[in-house]
Amino acid sequence: MSPQIAAGFVLAATLLLSGCGSGEPNKAASTTAKTTSQAASSTPGEKKTAAVTVGVQDMKFSPAEVTVKVGDTVTWKFKDSVPHTVQGIGDKAMGINSPIFDKGEWSYTFFAPGTYRYLCSLHPQMRGTVTVE
Repeated sequence: MSPQIAAGFVLAATLLLSGCGSGEPNKAASTTAKTTSQAASSTPGEKKTAAVTVGVQDMKFSPAEVTVKVGDTVTWKFKDSVPHTVQGIGDKAMGINSPIFDKGEWSYTFFAPGTYRYLCSLHPQMRGTVTVE
């Protein structure tokens, strides 16, 4: 193999391993593995964000329906003897896609108003809704 071809393979492998993208965060929504319970702003007149918790235990989401404001974060806390996920239903909720958990937590910040339906992909009878005002 010529040195130019070998260099091309190394460059291609480096690009694949480093990933692609603009480096810009998704403005529609973001996810985090840990909960942030502090308000995003404490300056008078600025909007404070809130954190809402949904329990995942005993084969259900509790509460199954929550209402939040734009910019708020919902955290799902997993405490069950079997694994679960949080999976968005429909185009609007496509970014809602947690890993599989039986213990731990997963968060999602909502940046657009609307109704977001979700379920556990392992137990589709487990369903919930986040309404963002």
